[in-house]
Amino acid sequence: MPFSVCMRDCYDTCSMVSEFKDDRLKVRGNSNHPITAGFLCPKGALLPKWFHSEDRLKRPLIRTSERGSGSFREVNWKDAIELVAGKLRETIEEHGSESVLVYQYAGDRGVVSYSFPLRLFHYLNTAMLDYGICDRAGQEALRDVYGTAIGMDPEELKNQRLIVYWGINAFWTNLHGFMLARRYGLEIWTVDVVRTEIAKRSHRFFQIKPDTDVLLALGVAKVIIEKELYDNAFVRKNVYGFEEFRDYIKRLSLEYVSRETGVEDIETFAREFTEKRGVIHIGYGFQRSLAGGEAVRAIAILPALVGHHFGFIYDMKTLNKSYAEGAFLRTKPAKRIPQMKLAEYIERGEIKFLYIYNSNPLASLPNQKRLRKALRESDVFVVTHEVFLTDTALYSDIVLPANTFFERLDIADSYYHRYVALNEPVARLYGKSNSEVTRLLAKALEISNPYLYESDEEVVKKVLKINGLNWEELKAEGFVKIPERPRSLETPSEKIEFYSQRAVRRGLSPFPEYRTFKGKYPLRLLTPTHRMTITSQYHNTHGMIDPCLYINPGDAKEREIENGDAVEVFNDNGSIRTEARLTEDVPKGVILLYKAFWVRLLGWNANFLTADETVEGYGKGAAYHSTWVDVRKA
Repeated sequence: MPFSVCMRDCYDTCSMVSEFKDDRLKVRGNSNHPITAGFLCPKGALLPKWFHSEDRLKRPLIRTSERGSGSFREVNWKDAIELVAGKLRETIEEHGSESVLVYQYAGDRGVVSYSFPLRLFHYLNTAMLDYGICDRAGQEALRDVYGTAIGMDPEELKNQRLIVYWGINAFWTNLHGFMLARRYGLEIWTVDVVRTEIAKRSHRFFQIKPDTDVLLALGVAKVIIEKELYDNAFVRKNVYGFEEFRDYIKRLSLEYVSRETGVEDIETFAREFTEKRGVIHIGYGFQRSLAGGEAVRAIAILPALVGHHFGFIYDMKTLNKSYAEGAFLRTKPAKRIPQMKLAEYIERGEIKFLYIYNSNPLASLPNQKRLRKALRESDVFVVTHEVFLTDTALYSDIVLPANTFFERLDIADSYYHRYVALNEPVARLYGKSNSEVTRLLAKALEISNPYLYESDEEVVKKVLKINGLNWEELKAEGFVKIPERPRSLETPSEKIEFYSQRAVRRGLSPFPEYRTFKGKYPLRLLTPTHRMTITSQYHNTHGMIDPCLYINPGDAKEREIENGDAVEVFNDNGSIRTEARLTEDVPKGVILLYKAFWVRLLGWNANFLTADETVEGYGKGAAYHSTWVDVRKA
């Protein structure tokens, strides 16, 4: 039976075994995989339902009325490709290549699917996306301290005693990682603002106030250092700026830290974390805030104090995919457009042609009202290559049907573990792959460059070879591990930098700083992902969403809101109406809405409220969670 791999934007990247029998797809976990271990999450178990959905796009569409109206006519593939190629050529001739933007992200994480279309746009010297929507601030912060965001191989957890899930609901978003930690017998702690499902399954839960992660980490570091609990020999040999950092945190009062964070047992945290030489899985959610970069820098110091070289889990992006992307086809440097600033660049008239694949920005980007208005009022030509008629597709001029990962050859790596998994075609229903469409467009544009016509198998084999991986082994097992090469600390000092020279060069403090942030409105809005969706994916096929507003009973009482009441959530960006759910899991001053549901199905999503600010000092990372709102009875 063919090997498959779940291509979703998820830590686990599950290896699967698939079969197509009696015209139906069946999937099961690959029991030989060391991390994903033969079981699928609830979303993975429903993949056949997604694959067979009658809502899948079957023929290309051309818009016949205003954007968002849903008025399209069907055309054949030949005419659709000629229209896209013609408009692309016309745009470059009239406005220049940098007026064209390819917008893609990780809706499908296959190496070929994600990267190969970029070859065409590199060849044409178009503008490219500067990815900031997910983990950028944390990446920059970890580079400040370690020179890399690549942390510990999770299989090394078998040699550890304690894992701290800091700002990650791993029971929903990293289920196989959580089960691996359980299998290895680790003690599990959680640090978070909300009492999440992982918090309820942890041995200890430390509930903090928003934006105080940096202060809690500094307070824990203060105790470890001043009580001389740290690994003195390791610190002397491997840490740069320890004495300066020690002096910096002297001014901190633990009473102040406890009052600001809401955590009382900081000394217990510090003593037990040191005794058990804890490692930390640093989540992505809280670093999507104005305080996120500083928070990750502070948290990253703690594993080094107890003697770990790379005692954190964050990114595991170790597969070199550059050949698949083909940036070498460019003849001039790329203009980079920040992902979070798409609406702004459309408003300024800098984007005239927008090609979208592997992404649904009209669900996932913040400040949706602004983005939709910009698209309606501009002359930008939008092409979307999609499996379904998403909100983004509704705002497009041409929609091209995409196939699924069950219908093509590819490989996928993980940003959690070190395994690359094979994905073999199982059946063919509808649509064309990203690489197929790229080749068709190159041909229609009369481009002869051979790199635009390589087969998927050729690209896969070359990527594997560049990374020292064996194609035959991959075909036999369905997965292969990326070997870990000797590692060095790629900081200016070639040490772990408590005093970050890299941060100073960007105009930041050498040490993590605690700042308070206040909004115009009184309640802080958090918008995590729901268990049964991955951003906007699966809303339309699984239908298992939770559109309710979660609010603390104290905040509800002040607004005369009772459980089940219809409420309006609002700020200057927009407003939405939903149903209130009162819960002590959400602290006072905070509300929670799950993110990025389909507007065409629900009528709204949380991103009509979220802020489109960016964390300027940390790579223009997203700041969704620095959004303030208020709530009233509807």
